[in-house]
Amino acid sequence: MKLFFKFLILVTLFWCSHTVIAQDSLVNLTDIEFSDGDEVDSSAVVNFDDVEFTDGTNVDSTKDVLLKDSTQVDSVQTVLLGSDEANTEDSSLWGIFITGVLGGFAAFFMPCIFPMVPLTVSFFTKKAGFRSKAISQAFMYGLFIIVIYVALGMLITVAFGPEALNELSTNGIFNFFFFLLLVVFATSFLGAFEITLPSSFVNKIDANSDKGGLVGLFFMSASLAVVSFSCTGPIIGTLLVEAATRGERLGPAIGMLGFSSALAIPFVLFAMFPSMLKSLPKSGGWLNSVKVVLGFLELALALKFLSNVDLAYNWNFLDREVYLALWIVIFGLLGLYLIGKIKFSHDSTLEYLSVPRTIIAILVFTFVIYMIPGMWGAPLKAISAFLPPVGTQDFDLTSGITSSNTTAHVDASSRKHYTYFHSKATIKGMDPYYDYEEALAAAKEQNKPLLVDFTGWNCVNCRKMEAEVWSSPKIKNLINTEFILVELYVDDKVLTLPESEHYISPKTGKNVNTVSKRNADLQITRFESNSQPLYALLDSQGELLVPTSGAVYDIDKYEAFLQSALEKFKSKE
Repeated sequence: MKLFFKFLILVTLFWCSHTVIAQDSLVNLTDIEFSDGDEVDSSAVVNFDDVEFTDGTNVDSTKDVLLKDSTQVDSVQTVLLGSDEANTEDSSLWGIFITGVLGGFAAFFMPCIFPMVPLTVSFFTKKAGFRSKAISQAFMYGLFIIVIYVALGMLITVAFGPEALNELSTNGIFNFFFFLLLVVFATSFLGAFEITLPSSFVNKIDANSDKGGLVGLFFMSASLAVVSFSCTGPIIGTLLVEAATRGERLGPAIGMLGFSSALAIPFVLFAMFPSMLKSLPKSGGWLNSVKVVLGFLELALALKFLSNVDLAYNWNFLDREVYLALWIVIFGLLGLYLIGKIKFSHDSTLEYLSVPRTIIAILVFTFVIYMIPGMWGAPLKAISAFLPPVGTQDFDLTSGITSSNTTAHVDASSRKHYTYFHSKATIKGMDPYYDYEEALAAAKEQNKPLLVDFTGWNCVNCRKMEAEVWSSPKIKNLINTEFILVELYVDDKVLTLPESEHYISPKTGKNVNTVSKRNADLQITRFESNSQPLYALLDSQGELLVPTSGAVYDIDKYEAFLQSALEKFKSKE
């Protein structure tokens, strides 16, 4: 059943593939906020030389500066975490590439592209005269499509720069802009209007496609890109937003490589095997249905960016049950659309349900039914990474069910920032601190190791870890009974520090004037990483026991990670 729902999420949210959730929650190193803040010293020089930018899925922190009293890495940690660290960046880029491929295949079946396939292939076969020449021309045509879209992805990287791309994931202004952008894309797909390029530009590109040789083929490829922009523009825009906010330097280019490859390969294949054209379904109203379905999906995805802003600025508008209610309505309407119960202006009459349409409708309605218990507090682990934290749930039937091993303190509410964070952040049955110094003092007093969790409101991997790993009874019990837990949020925009506690970070040169900036500066300065989640296991003196770790979705491996630190702590007593 769990695999079924993961497959369903892949179908319904193709650009947020469940196989590699690589959107990082990265520390926002700028001071751009909706509200005015203290001005940063412009003369300060930011030094990023020693900052490690990773995707947070297994961060290796075996640097000498952090292992002050250790001469070698714990063998358990080496086995558990070392083998995956080298593949972290590659897996993230592969996730972006696969997302691009899915987007490219979706674009291929759009009404602006699909009907052009027979015409384009026929042009090559008739003009070339020889089959070998037609194949070579189609190959160059496909190659130029890839070059054009990859160049677009590289342009995004050059225009913003890798550091700016890293910061997009937690910047409130950009997240709100992305929300509005995806809503515009969604309404375009639903038929309210079409996003088109200036006609003079389109005509100029099309006129150059009549030239012979490689120049003509290049402009033919460019013509496909500009003429189909009304259909592909929203998909490309969504893909670029998703790739950019994952924090990878080459993310936009890799995403466009996947998109353009999926778009170009069919043209080449059909040129090589023209008889395959007979197997293609005929153009018709179903092509517009593809646009409408994508419109619903983009509308659902847009809420994730709005949720990021809502959490960071403590608006308390888009709580978990409100978010789920909107998703239930959006996917419910999508299901009704698929079975023909609702219709948009550009739709043709649906005389009968095809088998593929029926299967997709069944999956969508199943997904809707799956989400309904979440309105009363069900964890919904299959989609937990996309939802607001369970702590934001106002009405929760399971709120009285807690672990019998919970070590809750009577005076917990008196802890620093406890009331603000705990009411909407922590999973059930856990009772963390929210201030590093206070937690370290508690660890020293109770003679327990300290588990430091660098997390964020916008951190998809953090929500996934909480839902799939920390909620496991044996992990929750181990943390509650053997560790002092402190959760340090790095992207909150509300809590400010007293003016007497403001300082300029010696590491980044930034003005630290909020609680989240202080937490972020601690992570960068002490652990030389700015990705979340990051788990640091310290002794009661604040010394690192074992190398830090990012997200580890295997419960047994994460338990071994905790146990290795616990054994190291006890051996030092």
